[in-house]
Amino acid sequence: RGVVFRFGRHLETTQPGPHWHIPWPVGSREIVNVSEVRTIEVGYRNSAKNKVPNEALMLTDDENIVDLQFAVQYVRTNPEDYLFFNRDPDQAVKQAGESAIREIVGKSKMDFVLQEGREELAVDARNLMQVVLDRYQTGITVSQVTIQNAQPPDQVQASFDDAVKAKQDQERQKNEGQAYYNDIVPKAQGAAARLAQEAEAYRGRVVAAAKGEAARFESVLAEYIKAPKVTRERIYLDTMQSIFTNATKVYIDQKDNSNLLFLPLDKLIGSGSTRNSSSFDTGMDQVSDIDSGISGNDDESRTRDAFRVRDREAR
Repeated sequence: RGVVFRFGRHLETTQPGPHWHIPWPVGSREIVNVSEVRTIEVGYRNSAKNKVPNEALMLTDDENIVDLQFAVQYVRTNPEDYLFFNRDPDQAVKQAGESAIREIVGKSKMDFVLQEGREELAVDARNLMQVVLDRYQTGITVSQVTIQNAQPPDQVQASFDDAVKAKQDQERQKNEGQAYYNDIVPKAQGAAARLAQEAEAYRGRVVAAAKGEAARFESVLAEYIKAPKVTRERIYLDTMQSIFTNATKVYIDQKDNSNLLFLPLDKLIGSGSTRNSSSFDTGMDQVSDIDSGISGNDDESRTRDAFRVRDREAR
């Protein structure tokens, strides 16, 4: 835009395009490019290696010193304020930026400034600079603040690197511990839940079995009260049936003599659900042999008894 003067007094501000004014010494003009983005460097010049210590070194809230370089980009939005209300508006931008950064850094911790707080620091600095520049009526709008570098002073850089490495190791070990926790705890919780479910299922089975036994006993007791003898015989038969079901050999005691009857049930009855006819025939033959042996033994016993009677009579 063009700012036109007549006899040193502001006459008008023109928009872009062809215009004319009375030549000097009666008239003059100043051209202000309102679309131009200007940059001011604080703490360095042209490169971060070319530091300006008196601008870059700042004190933090925890009484540490940081070396911080930043750049401010701005545009001149109001030509009249830019030309008339400040002797050196560009220098005002630099001073406002340095003052804003020092104020924010002075309220922040060193770790915040050097690590995660850079973006927040730049945004807060831009807002604070704009407030100051508007108060001074500089006609300038700050578009962006960029933190170029933030580090400890060179004298303590090595020690700071060691501290950063130790902190990284701490975070790594913490993450490993958290990963181990996330792996072990769900497994332990699952095992505990499984054991609890198994215990609950076992409890249910035991309680149900106990209730069933109690109900069966009560029913048997009721029948026993009604018919004790029949109930005893029934219990005896059921018990013997359950015993002989799994028995493979049976010995039968003869009441009239001391001989025992041996039945090889394992050979008479097959272990499967079907019977083998040949095994059955063999078993029956063995039973016949046993019966013959028993009969022979009975005849011999009667003969011996007869001889004993004759001996007693002769005496």
